[in-house]
Amino acid sequence: MARKMKTPEVTEVSEAQIAVHWKEEQHYQPPEKFKAQANMRDPRILEKFGLDTFPDCFKEYADMLTWFEPYRTVLDTSDAPFWKWFVGGKINASYNCVDRHLDTYRNKAAFIFVPEPEAERDVAITYEELYTRVNEAAALLRGLGLKAGDRVTMHMPMVPELPITMLACARLGIIHSQVFGGFSGQACGSRIQDSGSRVLITMDSYWRNGSLTDHKANADIAVRTAKDLGQDVDKVLVWQRYPGKYAGKTPMVPGRDVFVNDLLKEYTGRKVEPVALPSEGQLFLMYSSGTTGKPKGVQHSIAGYLAYVTATARWILDIHPEDIYWCMADIGWITGHSYIVYGPLAIAATSVLYEGVPTFPDAGRPWRIAERLGVNIFHTAPTAIRMLRKLGPQEPRKYNYHFKSMTTVGEPIEPEAWRWYYDEVGKREAVITDTWWLTETGGFLGTTVPAIHPMKPGSCGPGAPGIHPVIYDETGTEVPKGSGKAGNICIRNPWPGLMQTLWGDRDRYVKTYYGKYNKKPHSKDWRDWPFLCGDGAVQAADGYYRILGRVDDVINVAGHRLGTKEIESACLTVPEVAEAAVVPVLDEVKGRVPDVYIAIKPGVQPSQDVIDRVVKANEEVIGKIARPKHVYIVPDMPKTRSGKIMRRVLASISNRRDVGDVTTLANPDVVEQIRTMVQGKDTVTTKEQLPEDIAKFGENE
Repeated sequence: MARKMKTPEVTEVSEAQIAVHWKEEQHYQPPEKFKAQANMRDPRILEKFGLDTFPDCFKEYADMLTWFEPYRTVLDTSDAPFWKWFVGGKINASYNCVDRHLDTYRNKAAFIFVPEPEAERDVAITYEELYTRVNEAAALLRGLGLKAGDRVTMHMPMVPELPITMLACARLGIIHSQVFGGFSGQACGSRIQDSGSRVLITMDSYWRNGSLTDHKANADIAVRTAKDLGQDVDKVLVWQRYPGKYAGKTPMVPGRDVFVNDLLKEYTGRKVEPVALPSEGQLFLMYSSGTTGKPKGVQHSIAGYLAYVTATARWILDIHPEDIYWCMADIGWITGHSYIVYGPLAIAATSVLYEGVPTFPDAGRPWRIAERLGVNIFHTAPTAIRMLRKLGPQEPRKYNYHFKSMTTVGEPIEPEAWRWYYDEVGKREAVITDTWWLTETGGFLGTTVPAIHPMKPGSCGPGAPGIHPVIYDETGTEVPKGSGKAGNICIRNPWPGLMQTLWGDRDRYVKTYYGKYNKKPHSKDWRDWPFLCGDGAVQAADGYYRILGRVDDVINVAGHRLGTKEIESACLTVPEVAEAAVVPVLDEVKGRVPDVYIAIKPGVQPSQDVIDRVVKANEEVIGKIARPKHVYIVPDMPKTRSGKIMRRVLASISNRRDVGDVTTLANPDVVEQIRTMVQGKDTVTTKEQLPEDIAKFGENE
């Protein structure tokens, strides 16, 4: 259903700021029971991480690791802004995640693998078994002639063989590049080419939404794509979902493809000493997930990255060795690297590793898993929270689990969704850490320390220990806290988890992340290099930051720069609305106006009344300037395999442009349904170029 709205009045606002209309939310205090057991509960610790103690304050992070040789310099700025951390030290990430725990935690589960089919048993992998399997895999890789500095691309699903392979690479100093399993073969191939990988490691199949997916087919496409781009792949190593049985449908290529499970028999029981690697050596590449343009190969170091995710896993996630921790993300994204693999393993955690989708076979699946395994720390994305709220708002009540801590990651969470997460999922017993960070940053940037800071719906909190954010307007003027004005959030200082560079593209790294606000391009002083995060934000009087979404996703309405997240949040105050997506549409009078797409909760009938109340909510929460041009009630949102709404596709539909290739989406059929709803049955797309701001909208999905 759609409704065309009247033209709102034109008002003036400075181009240098993003308009903000958030209402202040109340604070929620952490329970005393949680504070009493927390890893970090003394507020005085935060005083150690002021700018006056930078960079030596990060020695406390490095001290959580085991070093083969001690470092000499905490931070080397001689090649600013290519920061080098803990210079002179020798270290190995695999050793820190596995070997050093054997004396104390040999028989403790490192991972509990939960297959998607509920009939299949959970598989617990102890630290001793993890040690054995990582060593054998490392011996296999070494047997293929791979060595420190070589790159290996992985295109794998959520199975134990993925972290095992990553740790085997880290043991030898091989730089791994894991491509999200839901990405197409073409996307994998472009990443192979950019990294210069000659080995692809994949899996024959995996379970997804009740179907056994033939994943091997993507490997053939990836190799062909890489070759077309000028990069040959010599070997394709194929793990078997069911060892000893080939569950794929795509034939193996003789001479190129080999089953890892067969090859491993030659390396049974082999031990590989972890290589003592330079602190500033490269641990992995993580390619940005943008749907357009050349992917960016974000390069992370060994020591700096590992120190940062170790400390934040201990202090922010509050993981203790006796906890059962579940990060319901995918290792193909940075969240999985940092807070499923490296951070939790470095502190001897027990982590749940779930293969499938959280709503299979129904919306109660996560809560059944949590109840059965005794999960007490839960970590997921607002996308998943909204989806579970939509499909089963009262499902958590049916299960007897108890979380002490819950984390959100990946995008801002609206206050309405936050409150459901707190009330229903956390049963008002758990603390919530609403974290904000990026692939490039390695770990949390904005977050509460859960036993020290109160929670505030919709706000990530202050900077993490050692992180000093600042908000600048377009002119480079600092926006004061409590002013009600927004701008571009930056970080004043470098930190150990920050990327080293973009793989093979130093110039793009400097231009993208520092070019906007650096005024002294030859300076070696870190103070001259504020890091541009690419998000709009506002800081409240209490010092908490509210992230408004990507600056690229701001809609400029008659001079007002409106954050799409703010409009979507207003839509979600209407009880019937489960999900909302906002996109810009060309308008002759105002330049751009918002189009709103909403999905309603099960059992709710589409109606003009719901549309009217969505419009009213935007007028009341934000103002008439945010009144949408159209409100569309859609059967579902077009989503990626990881569950993110593809706003770029919706923007193309609203602006009557071709949507491009949508075959890799989780639900491509819904795109045509929405297109017909908006444009009519006949295709009326135009070939005209979109203005750059709309063309770039949603690039960071």
